[in-house]
Amino acid sequence: MIPISDDNPTLRTPVMTYLLLGTLGLVWVFFQGAGFKVEAMARSICDLGLVPGELTGRSPLGQAVPLGDGFACVVDADAINRLTPLTSMFLHGSWGHLLGNVLFFWVFGNNIEDSMGRFRFLVFYLLCGLVAAAAHVAVDPTSPVPTVGASGAIAGVLGAYLVLYPRVRVNMLFILFIFIRVIPIPAWGVLIWWFVLQLITGLPQLMTLRPEVSGGVAVWAHIGGFVAGMLLIKLFVNPRYASQRTLWRHRMHPNHP
Repeated sequence: MIPISDDNPTLRTPVMTYLLLGTLGLVWVFFQGAGFKVEAMARSICDLGLVPGELTGRSPLGQAVPLGDGFACVVDADAINRLTPLTSMFLHGSWGHLLGNVLFFWVFGNNIEDSMGRFRFLVFYLLCGLVAAAAHVAVDPTSPVPTVGASGAIAGVLGAYLVLYPRVRVNMLFILFIFIRVIPIPAWGVLIWWFVLQLITGLPQLMTLRPEVSGGVAVWAHIGGFVAGMLLIKLFVNPRYASQRTLWRHRMHPNHP
């Protein structure tokens, strides 16, 4: 079930959305070697990825986390660690990781930017990403495992979309064996389902006996970012932009809610 578009036109060119998408792509290709340069990937993830135990000081210095191919991340006390909640949200671990984030951001990000303006959108995006990082650290403060990805910040965009445009139709690509079809679904159905999946995956992490059940995905970063987006959107939205968008959407799709 993959979102490919929505019935929610924009009034202004989403310049900041394009810039953020471009930045993610450029960092992946030129800084991380597009996944083909193993040493560059490992170095970027180890040095600039978010390690909860380094931020809290609760992971032993020198503890190593194997990455495969003879590489390992070692817990250290470098000053750059304080910036990793920010730097980590521009890094990714694979092509699938990057493209999944880019797709969701492409579908939902332009409308949120269009509702608040470019600078506000940038601040909102980064703030949601930082809240997502804080949620991840709070759930597992002793973890020595580095985490990277824009999904926490993008989850904030999804939360904002749920608040502003719950009834807008999102075109979902369904693939089940030979069954392939695009089906429009109200945004509230898509986004609440996504959030529930994160909760189902993340709740076992709160159990002291099975903290590893999430399978390495920072689902509490997703949850924290999503909730932050829902709570912060009313502070960042531009009422004039939002009302203009509503009128325009009704003109473009008079039969849709």
